[in-house]
Amino acid sequence: MIDVQAAEALLRHNRPKLVDAGRITPNWSDDGARFSYQVTRSGADHTYEVDPTAGTRNEIEAMPTPPGTGDFLAVVSPDGKHEVFRKGPDLWLRTVSDGSERPLTTDGEVDYDYGTSPFAIKILLGKLGLPHLPSAVAWSADSRRILTHQLDSRLVREAHLIDVLPDDGGAPELLTQRYAYPGDEHVPLAQFVVLDVETGAAVRAQSEPFVLSLLSPIARKWAWWSGETVYFLDQPRDQRTLELKRLDPTTGEVSLVVSETAPTRIEPNQFMDLPAISRVCGDEVLWYSQRDGWPHLYRYDVRTGELLGQITSGEWSVRQLLHVDLAERVVYFTAAGLVDGSPLRRTVCRIGLDGSGFARVTNDDLDHEVAVPPNGGYFVDSASTVGLAPVHTVRSWTGQLLVELEAADSTALVAIGWQPPEEFRVLAADGVTELYGLLYKPHDFDPTVRYPIVDHPYAGPQTNRVVPTFDPGLYGAEADPMAALGFVVVVVDARGVPGREKAFHDASYGNYSAGIDDHVAAIRQLAETRPWMDLDRVGIFGASGGGYSTVRAMGEFPEFFKVGVAESGNLDNRYYLQAFGETYVVPPGLPATTDGSLLDYADQIEGKLLLMHGGLDDNVHPHHTLRLTERLIAAGKDFDLLVLPRAEHIMIGYEHYVVRRRWNYLLQHLAGVTPPPYQLKPATLDLSFLSKLTG
Repeated sequence: MIDVQAAEALLRHNRPKLVDAGRITPNWSDDGARFSYQVTRSGADHTYEVDPTAGTRNEIEAMPTPPGTGDFLAVVSPDGKHEVFRKGPDLWLRTVSDGSERPLTTDGEVDYDYGTSPFAIKILLGKLGLPHLPSAVAWSADSRRILTHQLDSRLVREAHLIDVLPDDGGAPELLTQRYAYPGDEHVPLAQFVVLDVETGAAVRAQSEPFVLSLLSPIARKWAWWSGETVYFLDQPRDQRTLELKRLDPTTGEVSLVVSETAPTRIEPNQFMDLPAISRVCGDEVLWYSQRDGWPHLYRYDVRTGELLGQITSGEWSVRQLLHVDLAERVVYFTAAGLVDGSPLRRTVCRIGLDGSGFARVTNDDLDHEVAVPPNGGYFVDSASTVGLAPVHTVRSWTGQLLVELEAADSTALVAIGWQPPEEFRVLAADGVTELYGLLYKPHDFDPTVRYPIVDHPYAGPQTNRVVPTFDPGLYGAEADPMAALGFVVVVVDARGVPGREKAFHDASYGNYSAGIDDHVAAIRQLAETRPWMDLDRVGIFGASGGGYSTVRAMGEFPEFFKVGVAESGNLDNRYYLQAFGETYVVPPGLPATTDGSLLDYADQIEGKLLLMHGGLDDNVHPHHTLRLTERLIAAGKDFDLLVLPRAEHIMIGYEHYVVRRRWNYLLQHLAGVTPPPYQLKPATLDLSFLSKLTG
C-alpha cells in the first residue's frame, strides 16, 4: 500500500506535530537557578517555569523576555546592558536601555571583516531574511570585553554562481563568493582580537593568523574565556597536532599550554558540529584525547602543561562534558558505549578528577540527551530510545528526580501507521567489525510479501547516520516516509563515522569511500533471515554527503543498486570546501586512497539514476553534479537530471517538489508501481538548524 498521506505527515517538518512534548528546550534564567520552556499538547501551547531547588513547575502566561533588544543577530552581554552586532565589515555596540549605537571597530573592509565565518551560506540566509549569521563574539563574564577575530579572505579564490531569475525579473546576475578548494595556497585566515567596550581599546593576538575552518572557533567553542584569560585551540592544516593556547587579553601575548600530535587527525570532539570537549577548570585543563584508542579525558596543569593523569578509561567514549565540581573534585559527563547492543546511547556518568569513583548517574539502558544550566546545579534529562518516546525530567547530579516535566505522547504518530525501527547488528565487509543500524518496515508489513529495499546513507565522517533517540534527527528524517510508501529502509553506520573508538573513525581518514561495501554487506546479512527483503530490488538515495554515497554506490556496486536518487551531492571533492576536504577527504601531506571525486565512476553506472541540484547552491556548487553529467554523457549513459535554478543546498521553498520527484522515481523504477497523483504542501520554515551554525 502506498500511503502518501502518512508519508507526508512523517516528513521532517511535519513529524514533530504528531508527538506531543517530543522536545524540551530550556530557557535559563540569568543565573541558571530556574528555567522556562514551551510545549504543545493536543494542539494547545503551554509555557512553564521550573524551579529545581523548590521542586516546582508552574504554568505561566508567556516566556520571560530575554535580555537585549530582541535582535536575533546581536550577542547580548552577560549583564544584559549591551549587545554586539555587525554593520558591514565592522562590529558595533548597542546600549540596550536607550538603543544608542557606536562602532567597536572601524578598520574592517570587504573580505577582511570582523566576527564572520568562511561558511557564509549567503543564499540560504537571504531566503530567511537574514543578512548574515550572528557575530562570532564571546563576552567576558564581567561584560567589559569581547573576544572576536578578523577574517582575511582577500587572497582566497573566487567562485561564481549565476542567478538566472533575479528578484527584479531582469537579466541573469553573476554571484561571487570567496571559496577555497583543498590544496589551495590561499585559505581563510583569522586573528583573534580582544575589544574593550568601555575604552575602545583593541588588543590583537601576538601570533601568526590561524587557518579558519568552516565555522568560527568562537561559535564552535574552540575559543573561550576562563576568568580574565582567553584560551583557544589551534591546529595546522594537516590536523595531526592540536594545541591549547593562552591569550593575555591585556597584552595580546600568546603562550602554549598543551600540545598533542598523532599519526592521524586529532580532534577536540569526533563530531564536527559539536563544541570542543576540552576545558580549563581553575588551575587544571581537562583534555579530550584518543591516545589510548578511545575518546577519554586527561588532566594537565594549566601553568606548566604537565600531564597530571588520565581521568577516564575503558572501551567506551566520552561524548559531552557536562559539569565540573572543583570543590568535590568530580567531573560529570555523558558517555557512549556503556549500554549493551547500542554503542551510541548516552549515559550520564561521574568520576573523580583523579580517576577514582566512576559511577553511572543514569543507571538504565536509555539514551540521555542532557542540557545543563549556567550554574551547573542540575541537569535537564530527556530519556528515550528509537522506539520509546522521551520522558523529560530535572535531576540532581546524584540522579535524584527533582521535577517531572513531560512524558512525550506518540499516540498520533502510531495512529497513522508508524512503527519503531528495528535495531540490528551485523558485520562490516571485513567480516570482523560490528556495525549497528536501523531497519524500517513498510506500514502494511506482510511477511509473505517481498518488498523493495532502500538504503539511506550519509557519507560524512563528521556525523552519525544512525541516532539512538526517538527523534530521527536531521539526517534520518526521510526514512519514516519511505516506509509509509511501502519500502524496507536500511540505515547503517559504516566504518569511518564518529561516536566510537578512534580506529573505527580513522577508517575514513584519507579514505572518503562512504563505506558502501559495508552497506552492501549489511543489507545482504539482513536479507539472509528476512526473506521479505527483495535483493533484486535495492535502491539508494541521499542528499549532500548522501548524494555522494548514492552515486558512489551506483558506480561501485552496479549489480546491487538498481535505482538511485542523488541530491546536492559533493560529487567531486577536489572542488569542495577546503576545510571539509582537508579534514575528511584528502589530509594534506598524506597519500589518500581516494580524492573524493566520482567522475571516474560514470562509465560503471548501470541503473536508473536521478540527479538533483540547486542552481544557487553556495555550499556544494552545482558544477559538482554537472561535471558528473558530462562524464555520463561521454560514457553514453542514460540518466535523469533536475536542476532547480534558484534553490540552495537544502532547497528551502522547493522541498515539496524535490520530495515528490524522489518518491515517484523510486516508486516507478524500484517498486515498479505507477505513483498516484498527488501534490505535497510546502514545508513550514524551521530555523532550528541555525543553532548548529551559530553555537
